[in-house]
Amino acid sequence: MTDFTLPDFDIPAFITATLAEDMGQGGDRTSAAVIPADAILTAVMDSRDSVTVAGLPIAAAFFRALDPDCTIDTLVSEGESVPAGTDLMRIRGNARALLTAERSALNTVQHLTGIATMTRAYIDAIAGTGAILLDTRKTLPGLRILEKYAVRMGGATNHRMRLDDGVMIKDNHIAVAGSVEAAVGAAKAAGLKDIVVEVDTIGQIPPALAAGADRLLLDNMGPAMLTEAVAMIAGRVPTEASGGVNLATIRAIAETGVTYISVGRITQSAPAADIGLDFA
Repeated sequence: MTDFTLPDFDIPAFITATLAEDMGQGGDRTSAAVIPADAILTAVMDSRDSVTVAGLPIAAAFFRALDPDCTIDTLVSEGESVPAGTDLMRIRGNARALLTAERSALNTVQHLTGIATMTRAYIDAIAGTGAILLDTRKTLPGLRILEKYAVRMGGATNHRMRLDDGVMIKDNHIAVAGSVEAAVGAAKAAGLKDIVVEVDTIGQIPPALAAGADRLLLDNMGPAMLTEAVAMIAGRVPTEASGGVNLATIRAIAETGVTYISVGRITQSAPAADIGLDFA
């Protein structure tokens, strides 16, 4: 169906399930009634906005799932930033099949390109600061691997993919454990490494460092407090700013000297890109 793969994500199964959701039991009744069975469609997928592209190989796989003999020319690369009006893909094949696959293909490309485009805006906003942009686990259920792929196409770096993909002691863990020291100590006793500890006050930094935290997540701190925190930590462990980050605030946050900035909204709140498929 497609040569494009993503680790731990079954693209053919995703395409099958998505098409089944859209087609239901009866299939595309409109196309079956209106379009002759042997009609050929030539169409162009194009962007009406300036975007950073993500998801075209998956869109191609949707079309090929219903018309294996269709011809597809991908005209831009994944992760490429293009101006409004750019042709992204040219498709020719059975009209009924391509029109049936159209919405599923466009939904995927619009969503992933929207994420990549917003991510690139954040990357541009912190250019030259040395800070590294991270995503979070704030993703749509079932689509995390696709959405984090789009983040990478936008130029950012993935945070942990799953709960078993890293150790992050957050405020609720600390509250239940009783203290920062107790939480970090328990994690170390369990043999865990690369322990990230969330702190939301300057006073939590010394005990977190003393307990052996390997990285500090500085939660919901403004630039002034972040600057103070970074100075106190003095390079002993990497730092991550999180919370209250948007395009208006991220530059000032990056300029405090933090190592990482994690932003949930690049997956959680990215608008769909305006991409269409037009008869050519």
